[in-house]
Amino acid sequence: MTLKTLFFTILLGTLLMAQTNYENRDEIPEKYKWNLNDIYQNWDEWENGLKEMEAKMEKITSFKGKLKEDVKNLIAAKQLEDEIGILSYKVYRYPQLTLDTDTRNQEAASKLQQVQIAFAKFGTATSWVSPEILEIPWEKMEKWLNENPELSPYKFGIEDLYRQQKHVLDEEKETLLSYFSQFNGTPRDIYTSISTTDVNFPEIELSNNEKVKATNGNYSRVLATNRNQEDRKSIFEAHYGTYTATKNTYASIYDAVCKKDWASARARNYSSSLESYLESNNIPIEVYKNLVNTVKANTEPLQKYQKLRKKALGLDKYYSYDGSISLIDDDKNYQYDDATKVVLASVKPLGDDYQNKLNTAISGGWLDVYENPGKRSGAYSAGVYGVHPYMLLNYNETIDAVFTLGHELGHTMHTLLSQENQPFATSGYTIFVAEVASTFNERLLLDYFLERTTDPKERIALIQQAIRAITGTFYFQTLLADFELQVHEMVEQGKPITADVLDGIMTELFNAYYGDTQEKDEFLKSVWARIPHIYRTPFYVYQYATCFVSSAKIYTDMKNAPENEKSKIVENYLNLLKSGGNNYPMEQLKLAGVDLTQPETMNAVIDEFAKLVDKLEIELNRLN
Repeated sequence: MTLKTLFFTILLGTLLMAQTNYENRDEIPEKYKWNLNDIYQNWDEWENGLKEMEAKMEKITSFKGKLKEDVKNLIAAKQLEDEIGILSYKVYRYPQLTLDTDTRNQEAASKLQQVQIAFAKFGTATSWVSPEILEIPWEKMEKWLNENPELSPYKFGIEDLYRQQKHVLDEEKETLLSYFSQFNGTPRDIYTSISTTDVNFPEIELSNNEKVKATNGNYSRVLATNRNQEDRKSIFEAHYGTYTATKNTYASIYDAVCKKDWASARARNYSSSLESYLESNNIPIEVYKNLVNTVKANTEPLQKYQKLRKKALGLDKYYSYDGSISLIDDDKNYQYDDATKVVLASVKPLGDDYQNKLNTAISGGWLDVYENPGKRSGAYSAGVYGVHPYMLLNYNETIDAVFTLGHELGHTMHTLLSQENQPFATSGYTIFVAEVASTFNERLLLDYFLERTTDPKERIALIQQAIRAITGTFYFQTLLADFELQVHEMVEQGKPITADVLDGIMTELFNAYYGDTQEKDEFLKSVWARIPHIYRTPFYVYQYATCFVSSAKIYTDMKNAPENEKSKIVENYLNLLKSGGNNYPMEQLKLAGVDLTQPETMNAVIDEFAKLVDKLEIELNRLN
């Protein structure tokens, strides 16, 4: 496991969450905040950890030129890499998590930069490692792997290195590229600064005279709960206007992201930016392109749902900001403590051990629950090897917030099970399987709710929730994946990227997906400016869709299986979560019963969505 792949943070719910419940973080009860003391007690301990990590980083250079001489040197170097990696989790996460609770904290920001500088130096100092390993003939390496059990934790990684041999450069070129490693994250950091740290959302006045800032959290809350279309329009325009006012800057940042990706791809002998991101996990390019093409060609159920919403809401004109409001007056509030009990009960089908571990996760110190000034928006789960995962929420008592809680706890359990059952070298799972556990939890939660209510209004609300999961996780994320692919291909062809160009691509995609079912909006075409994933983790979002497809397949198999076969399906699923990164993700999914090379696997979700829309229409007619 390299430091480059060590710290991907699972970012979810960024567009949906948060309501400012507390004006001051000190007002929040401790049980609803992270306990970072589990990592370090204070900055002095952190400084000692940083020094220890840097000392070990210096030590690894002593193995240069010796790896191919003796297998004992290779074993020692690999074990030292593990020690550095385990320390890196703690040294990195402590300032990063501190900063995420208050992005204005300059001390934490400075210390996080110290870690990033150390990582960059380490990357340069160890750029010789992969080229030197590849100087060992495969026949010799294979013999070492078979005869030395100490190399067992590293076998998959070493075999994969040889598979990707043509993308590993010689020592001199690897050293040269390493000098750019710190710069490569600069566009992402600039995006965070302009969209989070320095952003200044305007205040608006709603029809009830309430004054609210058009923050991410308030924007999501008003769109999800305010039944006055003019209020939704006001906060939509105020919120989006904050991004469109500087969209030329956002376009320049995204242009830099894409050019950085293309430069890196060419330097490492990839034919495209897409290939450079997929090849590392051995994902066929056809999986990505088939997803994009299949979904764009099957938007009829999506458009039918849009028309059904317009009719049910009684609107003369239907806009994108009307897409989150419930079709019925059932804006029920869910207190956080009640929500945790529901989520805990919903995972019972996964067994006592899973349920007990999840109960530990929600008991205190692992979750940061409520929004406070300066806190990063959205939701994620971030692992700290040897400690426990940490979950960020901005809980706002909506049904969406309950499902986000279940979703993120799925990530947390995936991380926990992986780290408990894998050696450090294979404990990190790929993004390609990262959303399976989270979306599977959402399906269990939906079942739990539906099985316990006969109230037609609540059932409609829950069917809507299931539909929104597909529209948001499957359709919209695929739309964004299409956008990413088109822009990266334009950069690869040497075409200019401007705000107008990006607006044009997004307009065409919205027309393809939604047709004439919603009004055209000048602000919506610039949605690309407020999607953090495409800046921070390129070619990430398509995996929301493929993971949704995967979890849907496993869930359907479990639900439809005879009672005597259900336990085996659950076992295979839990083995997937326990497998970490010990194999290629496509192969891991196959062992759990999912083959993404088959087109019917993706079509099954589209068919399920069409049935849900039909079911919603029936329920609405019965209610009327």
